[in-house]
Amino acid sequence: MDLLRAEHITKRYGDRTILKDVSVRLEEGELVSLLGLSGSGKTTLFHVLSGLIPPEEGRVLLKGEDVTAKPGKVSYMLQKDLLLAHKKVIDNVALPLLLAGRKKKEARKEAAPYFEDFGLAGTEMLYPAQLSGGMRQRAAFLRTYLSAVAASGEHRLKGAQKPSGAALLDEPFSALDTITKSQMHDWYLDVMEKISLSTLFITDLHPDREPRRNPRRNPDPAGAAGEEGLQYDRGVPRVQKTDPGHSRKTANTMMEGNV
Repeated sequence: MDLLRAEHITKRYGDRTILKDVSVRLEEGELVSLLGLSGSGKTTLFHVLSGLIPPEEGRVLLKGEDVTAKPGKVSYMLQKDLLLAHKKVIDNVALPLLLAGRKKKEARKEAAPYFEDFGLAGTEMLYPAQLSGGMRQRAAFLRTYLSAVAASGEHRLKGAQKPSGAALLDEPFSALDTITKSQMHDWYLDVMEKISLSTLFITDLHPDREPRRNPRRNPDPAGAAGEEGLQYDRGVPRVQKTDPGHSRKTANTMMEGNV
């Protein structure tokens, strides 16, 4: 059974159809990249998957449970880090655990062991303003990971079973400079091997952006595309140089198993 599954999602704003009959699936421990030009509906799809907005048609399933329009079930990292300036880094990343009912001391204890793996050792008692852009994104990603832990409904310390939740990452490195972004991509791939978090990852299709990255396992030979140019690849998130005029399947022909 798929961990996360969206079935025939259609979303409109007024007379404009943003998503039309889009289906996507995410299996346990899998990384799936969602590529598309700006304005193609990538973030709108993530808003639907995370439960922030309801679709006009279709549904979202998490481990078989209908979570359509139910926020808090799927972890979501937006483009901005959204760290709280008045809270220390340890309390920022532990926030999902606090919201799940952990006491502050317990939440800090659960979050602290991950700081080394996420490249944040020594920053626990600092404030966000004292971190570089790359460090802030690492903190935001750790918070996203712990959100998945909290959503699983179980207490876990480092070394325990990996969380069974899903995470959505919406262009998490887009605000960084090119060199830092490249470093963060490498770091991200390394840390994902350690935590095995099932992830959907958004990136842009832009000819002058990052070079193609080799997946660490092969994606499906044929991706699927949305009507506005959404494209899905199974495997490690990577950036592709894609001819905008290249023929793609449209969302209303997307069938189960294609994505």
